[in-house]
Amino acid sequence: MSVSGDQRVASARRFPSPLEVVIPADSAGWEEMYAYHVPFQRDRSQFDEERFWFQEALHAPEPLHPFDAVAFDCAAAAFSHAASRLFVLPDSLGIEYRILNGYVYISPKSVTDPLTLDRRAELFARRSTYYYEHWDEIYELWLEKVETATEELRRLEVPALPEFEPESVVRDSSGLGAAYLLLAAWDRLMDGLDRIFHFHFELLHLGYGAYRVFYKQCREAFPDVDDQTFAKMLGAIDVLVLRPDEELRRLARRAVELRLADSVREAHDEESLRATLSGSEPGRDWLSDYEETKDPWFYFSYGAGAFHHHHRSWIDDPALPISMIGSYIDRLETGAEISRPAEAIRAERERITQELRRLLPEGSLASFEENLALAHKVFPYVENHNFYIDHRYMTIFWNKVRDFGGLLTKCGVLVDGEDIFYLRHDEIRSALEHLRQWWSSGADEAPRGNERWPPIVARRKLIYGAMQRWSPPNALGRVPDRITEPITVMLWGITEERIEAWLSPDEGTERINGIPGSPGVIEGRARVVIGVDELNQIEEGEVLVAPTTSTSWTPVFGRIAGAVLDIGGVMSHAAIVAREYGLPAVIGTGTATKRIRSGDLVRVDADAGIVTILERARSG
Repeated sequence: MSVSGDQRVASARRFPSPLEVVIPADSAGWEEMYAYHVPFQRDRSQFDEERFWFQEALHAPEPLHPFDAVAFDCAAAAFSHAASRLFVLPDSLGIEYRILNGYVYISPKSVTDPLTLDRRAELFARRSTYYYEHWDEIYELWLEKVETATEELRRLEVPALPEFEPESVVRDSSGLGAAYLLLAAWDRLMDGLDRIFHFHFELLHLGYGAYRVFYKQCREAFPDVDDQTFAKMLGAIDVLVLRPDEELRRLARRAVELRLADSVREAHDEESLRATLSGSEPGRDWLSDYEETKDPWFYFSYGAGAFHHHHRSWIDDPALPISMIGSYIDRLETGAEISRPAEAIRAERERITQELRRLLPEGSLASFEENLALAHKVFPYVENHNFYIDHRYMTIFWNKVRDFGGLLTKCGVLVDGEDIFYLRHDEIRSALEHLRQWWSSGADEAPRGNERWPPIVARRKLIYGAMQRWSPPNALGRVPDRITEPITVMLWGITEERIEAWLSPDEGTERINGIPGSPGVIEGRARVVIGVDELNQIEEGEVLVAPTTSTSWTPVFGRIAGAVLDIGGVMSHAAIVAREYGLPAVIGTGTATKRIRSGDLVRVDADAGIVTILERARSG
């Protein structure tokens, strides 16, 4: 199936108007949980109703908590700034985003006017060429910036608001105590979030852009070759998001070498690991290795990382990595190979590349080699930024917010530290402003926040529960004439076929169409997994069926036979990781989790992008 950055849809049909979608009564008041500019509004109805909007279920599959929405605000601004103003992508002005009953909707902003395209193309060529020609040094500088920002975040402290300032504040003559430091710390936290998302998108469009140029040349030269064949020419490239799983495999091998297999395999948490292993020298050696491995490799979110505070990371809850080390030990002791099939993937990459080289006309070979080399150079960033920012930085960020929640709870402003996520970021600053006024003047009565915020939080918890029970539409507004925004196609998988499937759902058949994400054909029993808490239910040889997968789920790829995902394009994180593990995957199905039940026998044809339900599971 061909996926083009210039998708045309002939249908004149429409998706529901964003202003006419019926919201359940028990969600009433949801708008107050977000900034005024993000809900769809009647005073801009002409603009909103005439655009195409799709639900952003790849990174925000659940309703956003009020505080978590600030991360999307920062991300959307940084994404659009890099596309529209910084690198001046010829055909993209970035995105608009809205929230409907807690769920995020995105609308790509494309450029079609020929004169504007030409003007932007000239600017983009100059700016992107500079970055591509200096990529190695710019990437090293990018790493330094991100490492510095991460270290600054680690060092950020929430003032304790003691009875009296310590003597050191007097002796240092700084004049700045907790009354100043409280808001300064919050403002630095928010400034750091905004800055890290600008770093996040600084190179991302160029990473996808390099592949897009290479892909376009391949598509023109080989119109009958499928997209994933082109994608496989970027296989077996060292990407950082695979490293945490490699570390688990290494720890499993080390446990076997030190004759600790039984002790490690039987542990279910860190407490039992330490209790079992700390009594022997080999055990202490393994524990020391384990502790060193955790930083940075356990800063790995169970979800997408960036937009949901409750998607905790391995460092917060190491249950999954510990269980997967045990699973790898089991496989090692049966003689199984636990390494990722990197050599086979590399060999396939070289085979395809050589074959296409031979078919190219001589005049096209030089540009083919140049475009392929550039794609190989810059593409690792497309995944590596995901580890540095979405996983590691945001894990630390969410926990720093929890520190502020703990302070507000200690002072009686909130009932529970986690309640802070039910307040908007501007409301939190208001609460902190009042808290410092109360504390600075002697704190001789309870802060008024203890009367204001708990009832608001309680009401919003009820609204949030109602939003979770709601099924949002896949898309809203006008069916687009074309989609030229490249990441919309490659990352989210919004294609002509996907839009038509949303317009005319055929849920009466046993066949589900999607996008070939990673090649192969397999049959197996389905295991539908909606959240990380269900991962432990996966059994050997099953087919994982999920809305999408986080990169931190990769250790379970050793158990499964294949994957079927609702969301994503050929260059989504899930598709890239599946190819690196040699795992057949059909992605972008839209409805697989709703149409397939655990226990169904399914055939996954990931060469054609088709999933067939062969036999329904017996009920009960």
